[in-house]
Amino acid sequence: MYKSIGILLTLFLLANLLFAGPVHAQTRVYTLDETMRILYAANGDGKEEFRWDPFFREGSFIIGGHYGAFSTALTAGEHGFFMMDNRDIYPVPLPWQHKGELVFPERFIDIAKEAFARSISEDSSHYRIAAIIIDPGHGGRDSGASRTFTINGKRLNVVEKDITLNVSRQLRDMLTKAYPDKRILMTRESDITVSLDERPLMANAVPIRKNEAIIYISIHANASQDRNARGFEVWHLTPGHRRNLLDDSQFPDAPELRQIMNTLTEEAFITESIRIANSILDSLTVVMGSATPSRGLKANDWFVVRNSRMPAVLVELPFVSNRDDALLLTNDAYLHKLADALYKGIAGFIGDFERSGGFIATR
Repeated sequence: MYKSIGILLTLFLLANLLFAGPVHAQTRVYTLDETMRILYAANGDGKEEFRWDPFFREGSFIIGGHYGAFSTALTAGEHGFFMMDNRDIYPVPLPWQHKGELVFPERFIDIAKEAFARSISEDSSHYRIAAIIIDPGHGGRDSGASRTFTINGKRLNVVEKDITLNVSRQLRDMLTKAYPDKRILMTRESDITVSLDERPLMANAVPIRKNEAIIYISIHANASQDRNARGFEVWHLTPGHRRNLLDDSQFPDAPELRQIMNTLTEEAFITESIRIANSILDSLTVVMGSATPSRGLKANDWFVVRNSRMPAVLVELPFVSNRDDALLLTNDAYLHKLADALYKGIAGFIGDFERSGGFIATR
């Protein structure tokens, strides 16, 4: 907070040096309520906020997810800056207090309105993650891998479909809470049978708008004939694999261009898949610590991954076939920790993706 105050005060002094000279009277000033109505009517999305600190004489409008900060003058006619998102700076005549109430020069309002409109317009040119598809492996008649161990005289049955559903539900709840503006969908929410064909089809059918993207996370638990094998691993599609991501309705009169765009889209999807996989793997490694080893990043043309028309990864949780891993997989606290690691990995990718504006893709 103090850093931003210092910046604003510095800019305030600089502005008054730049604008030193005769002060021209404003044609009109507006009350705070009038100013808010004008700005919100032009750019509002129903989540607007106004903040004001009378001690530091610093205020801000939050509109459309953007932050416009300003300082106030002691008297009418002083100039300063309107700072948008701590990045863009606009010279403005400053608001001041008149009879204990804030009043805003018409020119200030015009500039602030244009600044918010420009920033909100720029949002539409950047990709955002609009939906996250969580695919709990197996289910219903398909139990996946399972093993039974006898521990301290008690039989312990470990079943893959139960583990994947447990972790996926927790992951869904975490993502829903963190991203109320995104659709968090599951290919199954209970112990039902969903075929391999249905899973990517469900994901591919999710509608998205221009400059929106979807990611697909398939969750499984590992198993091996080698009872000593243990740990987690994350898989992405092999870089050389090629899918038909664009149909004939796209570029109908230019099949050569469609083929080029299909290749570019595929390369973008695979690049993003590798980024997702790395982010999840790094998070699992940090969160799980020494309790569970990492088996690294791997590539394969898994059915659900190669048939999804979006960036997709497959996560293999620890082994149901390993006695130590299996015992952990029956522990609720451990399963919550796995879900938390997946959530942090996905959130890390989303943050990087949306800050960078995403990738260029057609679907």
